[in-house]
Order: sequence, then structure tokens, then C-alpha cells
Amino acid sequence: MRAVILGAAAGGGFPQWNSNAEGCRRARAGDPAAKPRNQASLAVSADGDHWFLLNATPDLRAQIERAPFLHPRHGLRSTPIAGVVLTDGNVDAIAGLLTLREREAFTIHATASVLGVLDENPVFEVLARDVVAREAVTLDVPRPLRLAGGAPSGLALTLFAVPGKVPLYLERPGEAPAIIEGEETVGAMISDGARHLYFIPGCARVTPSLLARLAGADALFFDGTMWRDDEMIRAGIGTKTGLRMGHISVGGENGTLAAFRDCPIPHRILVHINNSNPILLSDSPEHAAVLAAGWRVGEDGMEITL
Repeated sequence: MRAVILGAAAGGGFPQWNSNAEGCRRARAGDPAAKPRNQASLAVSADGDHWFLLNATPDLRAQIERAPFLHPRHGLRSTPIAGVVLTDGNVDAIAGLLTLREREAFTIHATASVLGVLDENPVFEVLARDVVAREAVTLDVPRPLRLAGGAPSGLALTLFAVPGKVPLYLERPGEAPAIIEGEETVGAMISDGARHLYFIPGCARVTPSLLARLAGADALFFDGTMWRDDEMIRAGIGTKTGLRMGHISVGGENGTLAAFRDCPIPHRILVHINNSNPILLSDSPEHAAVLAAGWRVGEDGMEITL
């Protein structure tokens, strides 16, 4: 099983289009310690020929162009993309579907709640339903991922709830959304029968049940949005904490590094990293702390073979 990071940054990418903060300035200037990144997405394949995308970000077209294995190979029009798995209904996870509208057959896999978001927005009808199938996935029930013609791909998918919140555009004005566990925010486990890969780009807290689920995982791509909960407030670029946005912090006594201290997973990689997070700068002490804890900071094009 191969997994390639198409994008490792959070919404807006790195550098973010309207950010003049230090990290974004360094990325624009070509500083090798501040590598640019697209928005968080992963491509997974059992055979290297047929691929499933985990989330479809607004910059999906750029991601495809930078990944030759996703280029068309046969006839005048074709694609090696067999399906898209959605982990939530946020704009940063679904907007890229509109890029895939030229009547190529693939399947969208998501919970009924997330598919409901697509169903309620008529713009997604550009993905013709007679060509692009929408399959509702029941939580905690493994299902085979099939190719467009119905043949087995060699991979299976399990979606499971993680602590999160509803998408920003579904929040009620003036109310902080509750952190819940349901169909709105999920993790994805991809298996080839022998190896198990987990993709969790959004998670508000690490619970005992989540740690138990991840025991024995071969690879984990996990929420790396914020280094500290109030970093956007401290930097003067936002008014919300990471938890308010549904994301656990990487550092601190209640953060990701501490939570996974006793959970040995061979490949542990942080993705969905906000442009304010200093781990994006490879010369920062926070980046060094991530490496010392046995994690890696995700980069576009990083590949894992299991």
C-alpha cells in the first residue's frame, strides 16, 4: 500500500493568500526552511495504478498536476482516481470535488451526514449522478473500496467518529458549537488486509477509545493544526482558539505529542497544519520537538509505503 501526501497544510494553504505573517513571508521568499504546502489531502493505492483521495481540497487541480501518478494515461480523457473519501463537510474537504466534474467515473465515499451537505447544495450536481456515485458509509463498518467498474481495488475503508464539530458555515450565529462525536467529523482507516493506515485531519481531543483503536496501526496522519491552543490570538491573526475550531494542539501537556507518548506507531505524521503553526518552519524549536517525539511534519509529496 502506498500513501502520498498531496497537501499537508490547513485551510488556506501555506503561504495563505492574504497572510503577511513571518512564516508566510519566508515561504514566499523561497526560504528552504519554510516549504510551501497545499491543503490537507492524501492519495492511497494498493497497486500504484488506481488511487483514492482522502478529501478533495480547493487546490486539488494543483495537487493533481504536481503528482504524475494522478495524470491521465489512456485515451483522450481518463483518470487513475477511483474514488474520494470525505472526512467532513468543511469547504476545505469538499470544494475540490467541483474540479472533478468533467464526467469521469469515480465514487464519493462519506457518511450520510456529509453526503447530505452535498445533496443540499445544488452546485455539486455538476458531478453527474449517472457518472459519479455517492455511497453512504456507516460508521465502524468496514467496506471494500471498488474501482469504477466494480472490480476490487485491494483496499477497504472504515470510517469512525472522532471528537469534532459541525462545519463553520453550519454553526449558529453567536453560539460556540459543541464538540461532539458523530458523522460530522470522522477519521478514515484504509487497509489492504495486512496493513492499516489512519487519516485523521481534524480531531478536537485524543480519547482513550481513540488510542485503543489506533493500537497496532502502521501509519497515522493526524491533525497538526495548532502548536498551542491560543497561537492565533497571540499572533494577532484571529480570535478563536484551536479547540473552538475543533482541533487539538500539538504541544502542551494535553496535546498530541503527550497523548501519543505511549502509543507506538511506526509512521506518525502531522498534517492539516495551519500557517500560524511554527512546526512548518524546519529551523524552529517546535519542529525539533516534533521530531524528538518520533513524529514527522507532513510535506507535500511525502510518501509512505507499507
